[in-house]
Amino acid sequence: MEKRASWVQTLLFLAFIGAFFVLNLVLPKREFSEQENRMLQTAPKFTLASLFSGNFTSSFETYVTDQFAFRDAWTTLKARAELMSGKAENKGIYLCKNETLIEPYTAPKTEDLEFSMEAVHALADSAGVPVYFALIPSASEIWRDALPEGAPNDSQSATIDRAYALSGAHNVDVYSALSAHAEEPIFYRTDHHWTSLGAYYGYTAIAQAMALECVPLSEYEERIVSRSFYGTAYSASGFSWVAPDSISAFVPEEGVSVTNYPQGAPVEGAMYAEAFLQAKDQYKYFYGGNTPLLTIRTQHTDAPSLLILRDSYMDSLSPFLTAHFSEIHILDLRYYKTSLRAYIEEHGIDEILICYNVKNFSEDGNIFLMQY
Repeated sequence: MEKRASWVQTLLFLAFIGAFFVLNLVLPKREFSEQENRMLQTAPKFTLASLFSGNFTSSFETYVTDQFAFRDAWTTLKARAELMSGKAENKGIYLCKNETLIEPYTAPKTEDLEFSMEAVHALADSAGVPVYFALIPSASEIWRDALPEGAPNDSQSATIDRAYALSGAHNVDVYSALSAHAEEPIFYRTDHHWTSLGAYYGYTAIAQAMALECVPLSEYEERIVSRSFYGTAYSASGFSWVAPDSISAFVPEEGVSVTNYPQGAPVEGAMYAEAFLQAKDQYKYFYGGNTPLLTIRTQHTDAPSLLILRDSYMDSLSPFLTAHFSEIHILDLRYYKTSLRAYIEEHGIDEILICYNVKNFSEDGNIFLMQY
């Protein structure tokens, strides 16, 4: 009897494996995962060179994993299993109260931070115009009490303090501005970015550092443009049952013109790219997403010009700055590789703002370009 039961279990197991083998062969292959918001590995091309180098086997392993039948359902099942086992984490993302997804922060090595700060200091010394330096803490710092006890989470405040001590620039206290409003929805629940409300409070810190008269929040009319936003933390975590976020905009587009330089040549852009509200990555609603260079011209023709060196957090903050500058030039050093000093001289830049999220600044290998 025991032998027969063993055979039944073996046959059931083989049938299960065989069924998924067939499904993986016949089901259509996907190039993009909407749930994970990323490109999936397609079948790698076999060559002897790629085989002996190990590239083929590595790519094929990723291909099998990415194209496994019902991958999204298995990812969700794994996340639920982690919760049932007592873990509030999956793929490095923690499910916290109010269905908030938070990725803990890992501090950079001292030598890596110092290397980046040498470039910031060099720009501050040589630019010939005021340089402001702002590091933005993320939800894992401002909402650190929401993380489970014992979750590995280094201090972003300590990283900010270390960086500001070395900057040689005018440091901007974004940390205090956000901490003062920690009870408000200043970060998305499903994404790593701050909300437009959080960006507004970041703007107030920048305005204070630059001695600008900040526009009161009450003078803006909030427009909720989406109630179906799922961000990067959602895509990475597998916690696919959480509720979506809303996206808001405060600053009107009137009197502002935007030029985008996606491939070096200018094309007409927009402060708000409505089409992306129908796409998976709705955060690209702000300017259309990452690009090497944006230029913004406002109706304040007598105001100074501003150059911003930034990451994607600035996409939702820079609209607030249009009230104070005639031109705003926004460079992303991940994609813009020509001389920064030449650009400053060519365009007669009056002030410079370096503005990054702490984690992004810690990991960006292009910060050194600020010194050239």
